[in-house]
Amino acid sequence: MTPRLELRSVAKSFTMHRRGGLHLPVVADLSFSVAPGECVVLGGPSGIGKSSILKMVYGNYAVDRGEILVANDNTVIDVASAGPRAVLAARQTTIGYVSQFLRVVPRVAARDIVAEPLAAAGVERSLARDRAEVLLRRLNLPERLWQLPPATFSGGEQQRVNVARGFICGRPLMLLDEPTASLDAANRQVVIDLIGEAKAAGTSFLGIFHDEEVRDAVADRIVDVARFAVPSAS
Repeated sequence: MTPRLELRSVAKSFTMHRRGGLHLPVVADLSFSVAPGECVVLGGPSGIGKSSILKMVYGNYAVDRGEILVANDNTVIDVASAGPRAVLAARQTTIGYVSQFLRVVPRVAARDIVAEPLAAAGVERSLARDRAEVLLRRLNLPERLWQLPPATFSGGEQQRVNVARGFICGRPLMLLDEPTASLDAANRQVVIDLIGEAKAAGTSFLGIFHDEEVRDAVADRIVDVARFAVPSAS
């Protein structure tokens, strides 16, 4: 079976230009794959580079060397070497991302924020809104909040909007950066169920979960990022 995601000998470092060009290595020779219907969790202590790996796969961070291969249907894109247009196209068809924080245009209603990715994919707006309402209801966001912008919501309410927005399109590869960090037990279970249902339909997940209960419920494998970390010079 062709992996949905495959990282081959990826290396990443940062150069701190405001600190005299200080070179900070992050990972080297990072190699692993994620199969269709599999959830792979990135493990290791805070600051080891887990979020940086997600951002490399999503195309937000460049890599020093290596390949990041993402497959969908009969096409494969190397995110590490692809141009901006190809990366954006992959995000529209293949790669979804639920970050730790909701970043949206101010004054836009929560329901429209959730519906927007589906509408942008060509789904009629009223149908996209209907799907958004299903997800918001499932994530226990009160209906009275649907028409309000999330800027004044609590952290947990904002994260429920964030999760709904990330899941609405059903991308084949989902990147999850602590999606349950600010959620209560009931809504953590909803996210666990959403992941399980998507895995059963063939969706692949690469995620970070500091909540052990959630991690144990969703992970098929754990990749220890510390194995690939590069020690900083003292």
